Amino acid sequence: MRAGGAGNAARLALMTGATGYIGGRLVPELLDAGYRVRVMVRDPRKVAARPWAGRVEVAVADALDASATGEALEGVDVAYYLLHALGTGSDFAERELEAAQIFGQQARARGVDRIVYLGGLHPGGGEELSPHLRSRREVGRALLGSGVPTVVLQAAVIIGSGSASFEMVRYLTERLPWMVTPKWVDTATQPVAVRDVLRYLVLAASLPPDVHRTFDICGDEVMTYRAMMQRYAEVAGLPQRRIVRVPVLSVSLSSHWVGLVTPVPASIARPLVDSLVHEAVVKERDLDAYLPPDAPRPLSFDRAVALALSKVRHMDVATAWTSASSPGAPSDPYPGDPAWSGGSLYADERSTLVAADAGTTWQVVEGLGGRNGWYSWPLGWWVRGALDRLAGGPGLRRGRLHPQRLSTGDAVDWWRVEDVQPGRSLRLRAEMRLPGLAWLELTVEPGGPGRSVLHQRALFHPRGLAGHLYWAVISPFHRIVFGGMQQNMAREAERLQQHRQQPTQSSGERSWRPST
Repeated sequence: MRAGGAGNAARLALMTGATGYIGGRLVPELLDAGYRVRVMVRDPRKVAARPWAGRVEVAVADALDASATGEALEGVDVAYYLLHALGTGSDFAERELEAAQIFGQQARARGVDRIVYLGGLHPGGGEELSPHLRSRREVGRALLGSGVPTVVLQAAVIIGSGSASFEMVRYLTERLPWMVTPKWVDTATQPVAVRDVLRYLVLAASLPPDVHRTFDICGDEVMTYRAMMQRYAEVAGLPQRRIVRVPVLSVSLSSHWVGLVTPVPASIARPLVDSLVHEAVVKERDLDAYLPPDAPRPLSFDRAVALALSKVRHMDVATAWTSASSPGAPSDPYPGDPAWSGGSLYADERSTLVAADAGTTWQVVEGLGGRNGWYSWPLGWWVRGALDRLAGGPGLRRGRLHPQRLSTGDAVDWWRVEDVQPGRSLRLRAEMRLPGLAWLELTVEPGGPGRSVLHQRALFHPRGLAGHLYWAVISPFHRIVFGGMQQNMAREAERLQQHRQQPTQSSGERSWRPST
């Protein structure tokens, strides 16, 4: 351990995956435990709006860039490796392994005291693992072989608001009172609450220097997925579900079925479903020996579900699986950026003078998507979302993390917030399946006393002939979709303005009702 300080306050922790589900929750836990924290991100804008942003250092680096990764690791005592490429393509395992090897090599070169990695719980022996679990295992082995003391924590299903695995269980149970399931419904697993995972991750940073191994982490109860769904129904106050197991439902069909029923798209559901055939039961609980004597017991499954549902109902979900970019999401620069290479660019531009001040109009803009919908032709949006789900995209079911606030990097249905200037502008990038790249820009400007101007611009950069044909086919519908959206957002802002001026006005006197 580096000299020069007493306790955790003298120790610097590097967090990768800080904008992801676990990393975004672990940062404040480490800060509260007294660590100094540096986050390694590709886009610093994605952490700017986090409540802990002002308490951390920011290092800009891509995990596949050895030089930048090394600079991010300079002076670090403990490095958390929480990067995964789940569902990002057929070569995800190769990229995960390459990034882990670079990270381990640079951590050793920079004198890092410890690496901590969160992997997946899997059966031992010679059982052939799914590509997802196999990749997690190989990443753990690469870090253990880096020459840096490493702790690899292995967890099965993580129960917490916003977890992809939990959301699968939640939506399947809530939406299907009767379901036909494949044989994995009776696979044994040992779920663990997200707050217990965070507790173990913080503990791992302070383990003795000679601890260099994997640890299984879990809750107290071994369950099947069938039991989890039935117990979820009980905690949520739903009738018991009728679950029929059939032997003919393939992994591919299962993942598409999950993709259609839940917000988790098939591209992410596939590797998760692939892994459900493997029993995930702990073989040891050695890490518990390092817990303080008065440490609480792991949360029960029922308690973890109840807490997760409480967070969902009170709109207090800190991070979600959607925090990470969608598999296959475009990474090309925005047309306004200097690095953009140009080419064909179609645009649909509209502006409207709104009889409401800029703050009120912005409130409508920032509330787009999710339960509020898109203020035009709900059936058309629903059909387009359903087609996107069938194609393996996110569709509209992904929703949004918070109903009123947006930050850079947030998911909004099939869009991703690429840039937001509060009170002024919002730029969304499409993550739906398209033969090209698409953006939606909304800008609000003052338009005189009690008035504002709403600017709206939809951009499309086609790829190949299919992209040009796509624009030609959909452009006639823009008057309905974007024109209606513009007018109905203006009406909603005017309604809100009028309601503020006349507080007793009935909430039913609205000219437009957002789609749900």
